Amino acid sequence: MPQIRKLIKLAKTLRSDAGCPWDKEQTLETMLQCVKNEIDELEEAIAKRDFDNLEEEAGDVLFSLISIVQIAGEHGDVSFAKVLERIEKKIISRHTWVFANDEAATAEEALALWRKNKKKEK
Repeated sequence: MPQIRKLIKLAKTLRSDAGCPWDKEQTLETMLQCVKNEIDELEEAIAKRDFDNLEEEAGDVLFSLISIVQIAGEHGDVSFAKVLERIEKKIISRHTWVFANDEAATAEEALALWRKNKKKEK
C-alpha cells in the first residue's frame, strides 16, 4: 500500500539529522507511552461513536507504531518488511477456518480454533 510506504518514509525523515528535534529524542519507551495515550484517545472516540475522531486517532496509533518500528530498526535487526511479513503469516496461520480446512460457523468456534492454533505455534 503506497500510503504505508509514505508513512514509513515520513517516520524515517522525522528521525533523520534534518528531521524534528522531538522525534529524534524519542526512544522505544517514550513511544510506548505515546501509543498508550493515543489508544486512550481512540478508545474515547469509539465509545462516543465519533467516527471522524476515530479516523484521526487510529492514524495517530498507526503512526506511533510505525515510529516504534523505525526506532527499533535503528538499534537492531528489526525492519518494516519483517514486521509485515510476520503479522501476515501469523494471521493466516491462525485463521485455519478461512485459509485451510478447519470449519468455524460461529465466533465462538473461530475463537476456539484461534486459541488452538496459537497454542500450537507457541
